[in-house]
Amino acid sequence: MKDSYLMHHSLIPPPVNRALIAGLACFVICVVWASQLMAQSRGGPVLIRDTEIEGILRDWSEPVIKAANLNPDSVNILIVQDPNINAFVAGGQNVFLYSGLLIKTENASEALGVIAHELGHISGGHLVRTRGAMQSASYEAILGTILGLGAAVLTGEGQIGAAIATGSQSMAMGRFLAFSRVQESSADQAGFGFLTRAGLTTKGMVSFMQKLQDEELLPPSQQSEYVRTHPLTRDRVEALEAARARHGSDGKTPAAWADQHARMNAKFIGFIHPERVSWTYDDRDRSIPADYARAIAAYRQNNIDQALSRMDGLIAREPDNPFFYELKGQMLVDFGRIEQALPYYEQALSRKNDAPLMRIAYAHALIESGGTDHDRLRTAIRNLQQALRDEPRTPRIHRLLATAHGRMNENGAARLHLAEEAVLQRRLPQARAHANAALEALPEGTALRIRAQDLLNHLENVDPQD
Repeated sequence: MKDSYLMHHSLIPPPVNRALIAGLACFVICVVWASQLMAQSRGGPVLIRDTEIEGILRDWSEPVIKAANLNPDSVNILIVQDPNINAFVAGGQNVFLYSGLLIKTENASEALGVIAHELGHISGGHLVRTRGAMQSASYEAILGTILGLGAAVLTGEGQIGAAIATGSQSMAMGRFLAFSRVQESSADQAGFGFLTRAGLTTKGMVSFMQKLQDEELLPPSQQSEYVRTHPLTRDRVEALEAARARHGSDGKTPAAWADQHARMNAKFIGFIHPERVSWTYDDRDRSIPADYARAIAAYRQNNIDQALSRMDGLIAREPDNPFFYELKGQMLVDFGRIEQALPYYEQALSRKNDAPLMRIAYAHALIESGGTDHDRLRTAIRNLQQALRDEPRTPRIHRLLATAHGRMNENGAARLHLAEEAVLQRRLPQARAHANAALEALPEGTALRIRAQDLLNHLENVDPQD
């Protein structure tokens, strides 16, 4: 998918330019895969948002989070698209997992072992310290702050590679993410306890560390990011092995998790490494994960007919799977068949109503296909507002709301949502400019005008003007 800024709307000065607001560039949301891949090609880590994979990780983690006496609704598990092996906690109870790490796991138990370890950091209070304002920032803004990528991540201006080349990423990683060996051992033991109390196996926690322990003998430049930021000593591995021996009986993982892990990795390989699909999956492998990967690879390689045909085959095999309808809708949008995509998004949402990312994708398709059709734009706005309740940290929702309101000549509302987007991205001067413009355009006493004033008050508190 395309995630493009055709113009820097944050720089539009008041008074409101109606034609310009009405023409706000709309970018595709949904799983946000192809857009993230484009950003990745410019050299830096970006977030992948995928309803299916996030749901899998959330289901695996929920019993462990509860065993840690944490609220599952307060813990967020995010995926960073990066080939390196790493994971960290930042910006509150947010666990960031690199796609390279998840691809390296052989089963759900190994992935969950890493998550349990990171929950150990949360439980132990070893959180990365950032400015208080970052607690309400977007996940992209948190990632940018931690990795030292700053405005390159937040504005999409394509300068990510330069930030990494100058070493700012490695310096930020070293400053924020490297815990002490004592803290790492403490997180190990806490994570082990969480898994045990949840009745789940601890085998994957140990086996994944065993894969990485030999890296500590390598020069730092050849070590994975995980080893550099999580001091991995043989003592830690031996301590976990001893704990497993003492504990005796071991828990299990549900049988369904093996299939979920296979589907998750099929998506990663299909989207990120489509060229690997043909030799990762044997031609005789007709499993759902194998065909899933083949369909996604065909889509990524612009084999339109093959991609759509393979999705039809998957839908025929699992007609109640919402993610297959969602993905076909995404393909149709990217292939320029937006009107045809709408019923597939509707089918996906009818099967999974609690999927804000799907609602965002559906709303995008409505906006792109609707022109200035107010009924269609209102439907898009309703879906975006519903998604916003579940995804308050997602700037894209505000950009799409600004687009829809702009096309309806509701310029005050459009500017307010541009201000909201800029706040989440920590572009505070632009947020103030948009909020002031919204305040001028919105009628007295309306809820939106009150929100614009509240936003200006918030900005004055976090970034007072001289």
